[in-house]
Amino acid sequence: MTTEPMTTEPATRHLFDPDHLAAWVGTQAGFARVPGAQYAVRVGDDVVLEGAWGVADVATGEPLRTDHVFRVASHSKTFTATAVARLADRGALRLDDPFDAHLPDLAGTAVGRVTLREALGHTGGVRRDGTDADFWQLGAPFPDRVALVAAVRADGPVLGRGEGFKYSNLAYGLLGLVVEAVTGTAFARHVRDDLLAPLGLGRTTPELDDAAPAVVGHSALGVADDGRLPVAPVRTGALAAATGFCSTAADLTQWFAAHAEGSGLLRPETRRLLQRDESAIDRPHARPRRYGLGFEAREIEGRRVVGHGGAFPGQLSRTWADPAGGVVVSVLTNAVDGPADAIATGLFALVATALDAGAPTAEEAAVLGRSTGRFANLWGLTDLLRLGRDVWLIDPRREDPLAGAERLVVDGDALRLPVEPGFGAPGEPVEVLPGDDGRPAGIVVAGVTSWRAEDYESERRAQLAARHGA
Repeated sequence: MTTEPMTTEPATRHLFDPDHLAAWVGTQAGFARVPGAQYAVRVGDDVVLEGAWGVADVATGEPLRTDHVFRVASHSKTFTATAVARLADRGALRLDDPFDAHLPDLAGTAVGRVTLREALGHTGGVRRDGTDADFWQLGAPFPDRVALVAAVRADGPVLGRGEGFKYSNLAYGLLGLVVEAVTGTAFARHVRDDLLAPLGLGRTTPELDDAAPAVVGHSALGVADDGRLPVAPVRTGALAAATGFCSTAADLTQWFAAHAEGSGLLRPETRRLLQRDESAIDRPHARPRRYGLGFEAREIEGRRVVGHGGAFPGQLSRTWADPAGGVVVSVLTNAVDGPADAIATGLFALVATALDAGAPTAEEAAVLGRSTGRFANLWGLTDLLRLGRDVWLIDPRREDPLAGAERLVVDGDALRLPVEPGFGAPGEPVEVLPGDDGRPAGIVVAGVTSWRAEDYESERRAQLAARHGA
Protein backbone atom coordinates (compact mmCIF):
# COMPACT_ATOMS: atom_id res chain seq x y z
CA MET A 1 0.00 0.00 0.00
CA THR A 2 1.12 3.56 -0.60
CA THR A 3 0.92 6.64 1.54
CA GLU A 4 1.60 10.08 0.12
CA PRO A 5 3.92 12.42 2.06
CA MET A 6 2.34 14.44 4.84
CA THR A 7 2.69 18.16 5.41
CA THR A 8 2.83 20.18 8.61
CA GLU A 9 3.07 23.89 9.25
CA PRO A 10 5.48 25.51 11.75
CA ALA A 11 2.68 26.41 14.17
CA THR A 12 1.83 22.75 14.73
CA ARG A 13 5.02 20.86 13.94
CA HIS A 14 5.72 20.11 17.62
CA LEU A 15 2.18 18.96 18.43
CA PHE A 16 2.40 15.55 16.81
CA ASP A 17 4.39 13.48 14.35
CA PRO A 18 2.37 13.45 11.11
CA ASP A 19 3.91 10.14 10.04
CA HIS A 20 2.59 8.53 13.22
CA LEU A 21 -0.94 9.81 12.61
CA ALA A 22 -0.70 8.68 8.98
CA ALA A 23 0.36 5.23 10.20
CA TRP A 24 -2.70 5.13 12.50
CA VAL A 25 -5.01 5.92 9.57
CA GLY A 26 -3.32 3.27 7.46
CA THR A 27 -3.70 0.71 10.22
CA GLN A 28 -7.42 1.39 10.51
CA ALA A 29 -7.88 1.19 6.75
CA GLY A 30 -5.70 -1.88 6.47
CA PHE A 31 -7.48 -3.90 9.13
CA ALA A 32 -10.81 -2.97 7.49
CA ARG A 33 -9.41 -4.18 4.14
CA VAL A 34 -10.71 -1.00 2.54
CA PRO A 35 -9.22 -0.31 -0.93
CA GLY A 36 -8.27 3.29 -0.20
CA ALA A 37 -8.61 6.14 2.27
CA GLN A 38 -7.90 9.81 1.64
CA TYR A 39 -7.68 12.19 4.60
CA ALA A 40 -6.86 15.75 5.60
CA VAL A 41 -6.66 17.76 8.82
CA ARG A 42 -6.89 21.54 8.94
CA VAL A 43 -6.08 23.70 11.97
CA GLY A 44 -6.97 27.32 11.41
CA ASP A 45 -5.78 28.28 7.94
CA ASP A 46 -3.28 25.44 7.57
CA VAL A 47 -3.62 21.89 6.29
CA VAL A 48 -1.43 20.17 8.89
CA LEU A 49 -1.94 16.61 7.69
CA GLU A 50 -2.89 15.29 4.27
CA GLY A 51 -2.47 11.86 2.80
CA ALA A 52 -3.81 9.01 0.72
CA TRP A 53 -3.51 5.32 1.59
CA GLY A 54 -4.17 2.35 -0.66
CA VAL A 55 -5.50 2.26 -4.21
CA ALA A 56 -8.03 4.19 -6.26
CA ASP A 57 -9.08 1.06 -8.14
CA VAL A 58 -8.62 -2.51 -6.96
CA ALA A 59 -8.69 -3.86 -10.51
CA THR A 60 -5.82 -1.73 -11.81
CA GLY A 61 -3.95 -1.15 -8.57
CA GLU A 62 -3.66 2.58 -9.33
CA PRO A 63 -2.26 4.24 -6.19
CA LEU A 64 -4.68 6.58 -4.47
CA ARG A 65 -3.55 10.22 -4.50
CA THR A 66 -4.66 13.31 -2.61
CA ASP A 67 -6.06 14.82 -5.83
CA HIS A 68 -8.37 11.87 -6.53
CA VAL A 69 -12.00 12.95 -6.36
CA PHE A 70 -14.61 11.05 -4.33
CA ARG A 71 -18.38 11.06 -4.30
CA VAL A 72 -19.05 12.77 -0.98
CA ALA A 73 -22.79 12.10 -1.20
CA SER A 74 -24.72 13.67 1.70
CA HIS A 75 -21.97 16.20 2.32
CA SER A 76 -23.97 17.79 -0.53
CA LYS A 77 -26.60 18.80 2.01
CA THR A 78 -24.17 21.19 3.69
CA PHE A 79 -23.63 22.96 0.35
CA THR A 80 -27.36 23.10 -0.39
CA ALA A 81 -28.21 24.32 3.11
CA THR A 82 -25.58 27.05 2.85
CA ALA A 83 -26.81 28.10 -0.60
CA VAL A 84 -30.39 28.40 0.70
CA ALA A 85 -29.23 30.24 3.83
CA ARG A 86 -27.24 32.77 1.80
CA LEU A 87 -30.31 33.47 -0.31
CA ALA A 88 -32.24 34.02 2.92
CA ASP A 89 -29.54 36.40 4.16
CA ARG A 90 -30.00 38.40 0.95
CA GLY A 91 -33.77 38.49 1.30
CA ALA A 92 -34.37 36.42 -1.84
CA LEU A 93 -36.42 33.90 0.17
CA ARG A 94 -37.45 33.14 3.75
CA LEU A 95 -36.68 29.92 5.55
CA ASP A 96 -40.34 29.79 6.61
CA ASP A 97 -41.49 29.84 2.99
CA PRO A 98 -43.38 26.68 2.00
CA PHE A 99 -42.18 24.74 -1.03
CA ASP A 100 -45.21 25.77 -3.08
CA ALA A 101 -44.28 29.45 -2.73
CA HIS A 102 -41.46 28.70 -5.18
CA LEU A 103 -42.55 25.43 -6.81
CA PRO A 104 -46.07 25.82 -8.29
CA ASP A 105 -46.02 22.14 -9.28
CA LEU A 106 -46.53 21.32 -5.61
CA ALA A 107 -49.49 23.63 -5.02
CA GLY A 108 -52.32 21.89 -3.23
CA THR A 109 -50.15 19.00 -1.97
CA ALA A 110 -49.07 18.17 1.57
CA VAL A 111 -45.40 18.39 0.59
CA GLY A 112 -46.07 21.82 -0.91
CA ARG A 113 -46.84 23.15 2.59
CA VAL A 114 -43.54 21.88 4.03
CA THR A 115 -41.30 24.86 4.80
CA LEU A 116 -37.73 25.25 3.63
CA ARG A 117 -36.57 25.16 7.24
CA GLU A 118 -38.41 21.90 7.86
CA ALA A 119 -36.87 20.41 4.73
CA LEU A 120 -33.38 21.58 5.75
CA GLY A 121 -33.78 19.96 9.17
CA HIS A 122 -35.54 16.80 7.95
CA THR A 123 -38.67 17.54 9.98
CA GLY A 124 -41.10 17.90 7.07
CA GLY A 125 -42.18 14.26 7.15
CA VAL A 126 -41.25 13.68 3.49
CA ARG A 127 -40.46 10.16 2.24
CA ARG A 128 -36.74 9.41 2.20
CA ASP A 129 -36.06 8.30 -1.38
CA GLY A 130 -39.39 7.35 -2.93
CA THR A 131 -41.27 4.07 -3.29
CA ASP A 132 -38.80 2.80 -5.90
CA ALA A 133 -35.30 3.74 -4.78
CA ASP A 134 -33.21 1.03 -6.40
CA PHE A 135 -31.18 3.76 -8.05
CA TRP A 136 -29.15 3.48 -4.84
CA GLN A 137 -27.89 0.14 -6.11
CA LEU A 138 -27.78 1.17 -9.77
CA GLY A 139 -31.02 -0.60 -10.63
CA ALA A 140 -32.43 2.53 -12.30
CA PRO A 141 -31.38 6.12 -13.04
CA PHE A 142 -31.59 8.71 -10.29
CA PRO A 143 -34.82 10.72 -10.75
CA ASP A 144 -34.84 13.81 -12.94
CA ARG A 145 -36.96 16.85 -12.12
CA VAL A 146 -40.15 15.38 -13.60
CA ALA A 147 -39.73 12.10 -11.72
CA LEU A 148 -38.86 13.90 -8.46
CA VAL A 149 -41.96 16.11 -8.55
CA ALA A 150 -44.15 13.16 -9.53
CA ALA A 151 -42.74 11.10 -6.65
CA VAL A 152 -43.46 13.67 -3.96
CA ARG A 153 -46.90 14.46 -5.38
CA ALA A 154 -47.90 10.80 -5.39
CA ASP A 155 -46.27 9.42 -2.25
CA GLY A 156 -44.39 12.26 -0.59
CA PRO A 157 -45.78 12.66 2.92
CA VAL A 158 -45.18 9.98 5.55
CA LEU A 159 -45.25 11.94 8.81
CA GLY A 160 -46.91 15.22 9.67
CA ARG A 161 -44.89 18.42 9.55
CA GLY A 162 -42.81 18.73 12.70
CA GLU A 163 -43.85 15.30 13.92
CA GLY A 164 -40.27 14.11 14.13
CA PHE A 165 -36.89 13.80 12.45
CA LYS A 166 -37.26 11.95 9.14
CA TYR A 167 -34.27 12.05 6.83
CA SER A 168 -35.29 12.90 3.27
CA ASN A 169 -33.20 13.04 0.12
CA LEU A 170 -36.34 13.91 -1.84
CA ALA A 171 -36.83 17.06 0.25
CA TYR A 172 -33.25 18.14 -0.45
CA GLY A 173 -33.80 17.53 -4.15
CA LEU A 174 -36.73 19.96 -3.90
CA LEU A 175 -34.47 22.49 -2.15
CA GLY A 176 -32.23 22.37 -5.21
CA LEU A 177 -35.26 23.18 -7.37
CA VAL A 178 -36.08 26.12 -5.07
CA VAL A 179 -32.56 27.51 -5.56
CA GLU A 180 -33.10 27.32 -9.32
CA ALA A 181 -36.51 29.00 -9.10
CA VAL A 182 -35.26 31.86 -6.93
CA THR A 183 -32.03 32.54 -8.81
CA GLY A 184 -33.19 31.73 -12.33
CA THR A 185 -29.97 29.72 -12.67
CA ALA A 186 -29.26 26.02 -12.76
CA PHE A 187 -28.46 24.70 -9.27
CA ALA A 188 -24.97 23.53 -10.24
CA ARG A 189 -24.03 26.86 -11.78
CA HIS A 190 -25.36 28.87 -8.86
CA VAL A 191 -23.39 26.78 -6.36
CA ARG A 192 -20.21 27.05 -8.45
CA ASP A 193 -20.54 30.83 -8.82
CA ASP A 194 -21.71 31.63 -5.28
CA LEU A 195 -19.76 29.12 -3.19
CA LEU A 196 -17.15 26.97 -4.89
CA ALA A 197 -15.31 29.55 -7.00
CA PRO A 198 -15.16 32.31 -4.34
CA LEU A 199 -13.82 29.83 -1.77
CA GLY A 200 -11.26 28.38 -4.17
CA LEU A 201 -12.67 24.84 -4.00
CA GLY A 202 -11.12 23.81 -7.29
CA ARG A 203 -11.65 20.07 -6.88
CA THR A 204 -15.27 20.26 -5.72
CA THR A 205 -18.17 19.94 -8.16
CA PRO A 206 -21.95 19.57 -7.71
CA GLU A 207 -21.90 16.51 -9.98
CA LEU A 208 -19.27 14.10 -11.24
CA ASP A 209 -16.86 15.73 -13.70
CA ASP A 210 -15.66 13.27 -16.34
CA ALA A 211 -12.34 15.13 -16.58
CA ALA A 212 -11.56 14.76 -12.87
CA PRO A 213 -9.35 11.89 -11.62
CA ALA A 214 -12.10 10.00 -9.79
CA VAL A 215 -11.76 6.94 -7.60
CA VAL A 216 -13.62 3.73 -8.38
CA GLY A 217 -16.23 2.74 -5.84
CA HIS A 218 -16.27 -0.83 -4.55
CA SER A 219 -18.78 -3.24 -3.05
CA ALA A 220 -18.50 -4.66 0.46
CA LEU A 221 -16.19 -7.52 1.36
CA GLY A 222 -17.46 -11.04 0.98
CA VAL A 223 -18.21 -13.00 4.12
CA ALA A 224 -15.43 -15.50 3.46
CA ASP A 225 -13.06 -13.52 1.23
CA ASP A 226 -11.68 -10.06 0.50
CA GLY A 227 -13.21 -9.88 -2.97
CA ARG A 228 -14.80 -6.59 -4.00
CA LEU A 229 -16.68 -5.65 -7.14
CA PRO A 230 -16.35 -2.25 -8.84
CA VAL A 231 -19.36 0.08 -8.74
CA ALA A 232 -20.03 2.00 -11.95
CA PRO A 233 -20.21 5.82 -11.78
CA VAL A 234 -23.67 7.34 -12.23
CA ARG A 235 -25.24 10.81 -12.38
CA THR A 236 -27.60 11.88 -9.60
CA GLY A 237 -30.12 13.89 -11.63
CA ALA A 238 -32.47 16.04 -9.55
CA LEU A 239 -31.01 14.63 -6.33
CA ALA A 240 -27.64 16.33 -6.87
CA ALA A 241 -28.57 18.81 -4.12
CA ALA A 242 -28.92 15.85 -1.75
CA THR A 243 -26.11 13.56 -2.83
CA GLY A 244 -24.35 14.61 -6.05
CA PHE A 245 -21.28 16.53 -4.86
CA CYS A 246 -17.73 15.32 -5.49
CA SER A 247 -14.64 16.55 -3.67
CA THR A 248 -11.35 15.75 -1.97
CA ALA A 249 -10.55 15.57 1.73
CA ALA A 250 -8.47 18.76 1.58
CA ASP A 251 -11.23 20.68 -0.21
CA LEU A 252 -13.78 19.54 2.36
CA THR A 253 -11.63 20.79 5.22
CA GLN A 254 -11.48 24.16 3.47
CA TRP A 255 -15.27 24.12 2.96
CA PHE A 256 -16.04 23.41 6.61
CA ALA A 257 -13.41 25.90 7.75
CA ALA A 258 -15.48 28.51 5.93
CA HIS A 259 -18.25 27.75 8.46
CA ALA A 260 -16.09 28.60 11.46
CA GLU A 261 -16.97 31.42 13.79
CA GLY A 262 -16.27 34.80 12.20
CA SER A 263 -15.72 33.42 8.71
CA GLY A 264 -18.19 35.77 7.03
CA LEU A 265 -19.73 33.18 4.71
CA LEU A 266 -23.07 33.61 6.49
CA ARG A 267 -24.49 36.11 8.91
CA PRO A 268 -23.48 34.97 12.44
CA GLU A 269 -27.08 34.31 13.47
CA THR A 270 -27.69 32.31 10.29
CA ARG A 271 -24.56 30.21 10.81
CA ARG A 272 -25.65 29.46 14.38
CA LEU A 273 -29.11 28.50 13.14
CA LEU A 274 -27.68 25.94 10.71
CA GLN A 275 -25.35 24.43 13.30
CA ARG A 276 -27.49 24.35 16.44
CA ASP A 277 -29.42 21.22 17.46
CA GLU A 278 -32.74 21.15 15.66
CA SER A 279 -33.44 17.48 16.34
CA ALA A 280 -32.16 14.80 18.72
CA ILE A 281 -32.05 11.23 17.43
CA ASP A 282 -31.77 8.86 20.38
CA ARG A 283 -32.35 5.20 19.62
CA PRO A 284 -31.62 2.08 21.70
CA HIS A 285 -28.17 0.56 21.19
CA ALA A 286 -27.06 3.47 19.01
CA ARG A 287 -24.92 6.55 19.53
CA PRO A 288 -27.06 9.65 20.15
CA ARG A 289 -27.11 11.94 17.13
CA ARG A 290 -28.03 15.60 16.70
CA TYR A 291 -29.00 17.46 13.54
CA GLY A 292 -29.37 21.15 12.70
CA LEU A 293 -30.21 22.53 9.28
CA GLY A 294 -27.99 20.60 6.88
CA PHE A 295 -25.35 19.90 9.53
CA GLU A 296 -24.98 17.00 11.95
CA ALA A 297 -23.51 17.60 15.42
CA ARG A 298 -21.58 15.49 17.92
CA GLU A 299 -19.16 15.86 20.81
CA ILE A 300 -15.61 14.52 20.44
CA GLU A 301 -13.11 14.88 23.30
CA GLY A 302 -15.16 17.65 24.89
CA ARG A 303 -15.47 19.66 21.67
CA ARG A 304 -18.80 20.24 19.98
CA VAL A 305 -18.29 19.43 16.33
CA VAL A 306 -20.48 19.76 13.27
CA GLY A 307 -20.22 18.04 9.93
CA HIS A 308 -21.79 15.41 7.76
CA GLY A 309 -21.28 11.94 6.40
CA GLY A 310 -21.78 10.68 2.89
CA ALA A 311 -22.89 7.27 1.64
CA PHE A 312 -22.86 6.66 -2.10
CA PRO A 313 -22.80 3.35 -4.00
CA GLY A 314 -19.26 2.14 -3.39
CA GLN A 315 -18.03 5.10 -1.30
CA LEU A 316 -18.32 6.35 2.30
CA SER A 317 -17.05 9.64 3.73
CA ARG A 318 -17.15 11.75 6.90
CA THR A 319 -16.09 15.26 7.94
CA TRP A 320 -16.07 16.75 11.45
CA ALA A 321 -15.32 20.39 12.23
CA ASP A 322 -14.97 22.39 15.43
CA PRO A 323 -16.27 25.85 14.43
CA ALA A 324 -14.99 27.45 17.63
CA GLY A 325 -11.58 25.80 17.71
CA GLY A 326 -10.86 25.88 13.98
CA VAL A 327 -10.13 22.15 13.60
CA VAL A 328 -11.47 20.15 10.65
CA VAL A 329 -10.91 16.47 9.82
CA SER A 330 -12.14 14.77 6.65
CA VAL A 331 -11.82 11.10 5.64
CA LEU A 332 -13.00 9.59 2.34
CA THR A 333 -13.07 5.87 1.49
CA ASN A 334 -13.84 4.07 -1.77
CA ALA A 335 -15.84 1.10 -0.47
CA VAL A 336 -19.45 0.78 0.61
CA ASP A 337 -18.25 -0.54 3.98
CA GLY A 338 -15.35 1.89 4.40
CA PRO A 339 -14.82 3.00 8.04
CA ALA A 340 -14.78 6.72 7.21
CA ASP A 341 -16.74 7.78 10.27
CA ALA A 342 -14.63 5.77 12.70
CA ILE A 343 -11.35 6.99 11.20
CA ALA A 344 -12.47 10.63 11.07
CA THR A 345 -13.72 10.51 14.65
CA GLY A 346 -10.56 8.84 15.93
CA LEU A 347 -8.26 11.15 13.99
CA PHE A 348 -10.14 14.19 15.30
CA ALA A 349 -9.74 12.84 18.85
CA LEU A 350 -5.98 12.43 18.43
CA VAL A 351 -5.50 15.92 16.97
CA ALA A 352 -7.77 17.55 19.58
CA THR A 353 -5.87 15.79 22.36
CA ALA A 354 -2.58 17.10 20.99
CA LEU A 355 -3.94 20.64 20.72
CA ASP A 356 -5.38 20.54 24.23
CA ALA A 357 -2.08 19.31 25.66
CA GLY A 358 -0.20 22.24 24.15
CA ALA A 359 3.09 22.30 22.32
CA PRO A 360 6.30 21.17 24.01
CA THR A 361 9.46 23.15 23.67
CA ALA A 362 11.78 22.15 20.86
CA GLU A 363 14.04 20.47 23.43
CA GLU A 364 11.13 18.53 24.94
CA ALA A 365 9.94 17.51 21.48
CA ALA A 366 13.40 16.18 20.66
CA VAL A 367 13.47 14.07 23.84
CA LEU A 368 9.95 12.77 23.31
CA GLY A 369 10.63 12.04 19.66
CA ARG A 370 13.44 9.66 20.61
CA SER A 371 10.94 7.62 22.65
CA THR A 372 8.10 7.27 20.17
CA GLY A 373 7.28 4.92 17.35
CA ARG A 374 5.39 1.74 16.47
CA PHE A 375 6.28 -1.59 18.04
CA ALA A 376 5.04 -5.17 17.68
CA ASN A 377 5.14 -8.55 19.34
CA LEU A 378 3.10 -11.76 19.40
CA TRP A 379 0.14 -9.88 20.89
CA GLY A 380 -0.06 -7.22 18.19
CA LEU A 381 0.85 -3.57 17.71
CA THR A 382 1.61 -0.82 20.20
CA ASP A 383 2.21 2.85 19.45
CA LEU A 384 4.13 5.25 21.64
CA LEU A 385 2.56 8.40 20.29
CA ARG A 386 3.39 12.02 21.11
CA LEU A 387 0.33 14.25 21.39
CA GLY A 388 1.38 17.74 22.36
CA ARG A 389 3.48 17.59 25.52
CA ASP A 390 2.28 14.08 26.37
CA VAL A 391 3.27 10.57 25.32
CA TRP A 392 0.48 8.03 24.94
CA LEU A 393 0.61 4.25 24.81
CA ILE A 394 -2.14 3.20 22.39
CA ASP A 395 -3.34 0.17 20.49
CA PRO A 396 -3.59 1.38 16.86
CA ARG A 397 -6.01 -1.41 15.99
CA ARG A 398 -8.73 0.07 18.20
CA GLU A 399 -11.43 2.06 16.44
CA ASP A 400 -11.31 4.61 19.29
CA PRO A 401 -7.58 5.24 19.67
CA LEU A 402 -7.94 6.62 23.20
CA ALA A 403 -10.09 3.74 24.50
CA GLY A 404 -7.83 1.82 26.84
CA ALA A 405 -4.91 4.11 26.04
CA GLU A 406 -2.48 5.24 28.73
CA ARG A 407 -1.04 8.73 29.04
CA LEU A 408 2.42 8.02 30.35
CA VAL A 409 4.13 9.87 33.16
CA VAL A 410 7.28 11.53 31.83
CA ASP A 411 10.09 11.79 34.37
CA GLY A 412 13.15 13.20 32.65
CA ASP A 413 14.11 10.60 30.07
CA ALA A 414 12.06 7.91 31.80
CA LEU A 415 8.48 6.88 31.06
CA ARG A 416 6.09 5.25 33.50
CA LEU A 417 2.53 3.94 33.37
CA PRO A 418 0.17 6.08 35.47
CA VAL A 419 -0.82 4.90 38.93
CA GLU A 420 -4.52 4.26 38.59
CA PRO A 421 -6.78 1.23 39.01
CA GLY A 422 -6.52 -1.19 36.10
CA PHE A 423 -5.67 -4.68 34.92
CA GLY A 424 -2.43 -3.57 33.27
CA ALA A 425 0.74 -2.61 35.07
CA PRO A 426 0.01 0.72 36.82
CA GLY A 427 3.05 2.53 38.11
CA GLU A 428 5.53 0.29 36.31
CA PRO A 429 8.21 1.73 33.98
CA VAL A 430 8.06 1.63 30.19
CA GLU A 431 11.60 0.89 29.09
CA VAL A 432 12.73 2.23 25.71
CA LEU A 433 15.45 0.12 24.12
CA PRO A 434 17.92 2.34 22.20
CA GLY A 435 18.72 1.55 18.58
CA ASP A 436 21.93 2.18 16.69
CA ASP A 437 20.23 4.77 14.44
CA GLY A 438 18.97 6.97 17.29
CA ARG A 439 15.46 5.51 17.07
CA PRO A 440 14.05 3.12 19.65
CA ALA A 441 14.77 -0.53 18.79
CA GLY A 442 11.94 -1.68 21.03
CA ILE A 443 10.06 -1.14 24.26
CA VAL A 444 9.40 -3.21 27.35
CA VAL A 445 5.96 -2.82 28.95
CA ALA A 446 5.09 -4.87 32.05
CA GLY A 447 8.21 -6.94 31.39
CA VAL A 448 7.10 -7.91 27.87
CA THR A 449 9.26 -6.81 24.94
CA SER A 450 7.98 -5.35 21.68
CA TRP A 451 10.32 -4.68 18.78
CA ARG A 452 10.36 -2.02 16.11
CA ALA A 453 7.30 -2.84 13.98
CA GLU A 454 9.11 -3.04 10.65
CA ASP A 455 11.70 -5.40 12.10
CA TYR A 456 9.05 -7.62 13.61
CA GLU A 457 7.08 -7.63 10.34
CA SER A 458 10.18 -8.56 8.35
CA GLU A 459 10.80 -11.52 10.64
CA ARG A 460 7.13 -12.55 10.50
CA ARG A 461 7.14 -12.58 6.71
CA ALA A 462 10.38 -14.52 6.63
CA GLN A 463 8.87 -17.20 8.87
CA LEU A 464 5.74 -17.34 6.74
CA ALA A 465 7.80 -17.71 3.57
CA ALA A 466 9.86 -20.49 5.15
CA ARG A 467 6.72 -22.29 6.28
CA HIS A 468 5.10 -22.07 2.85
CA GLY A 469 8.32 -23.13 1.17
CA ALA A 470 8.46 -26.18 3.37
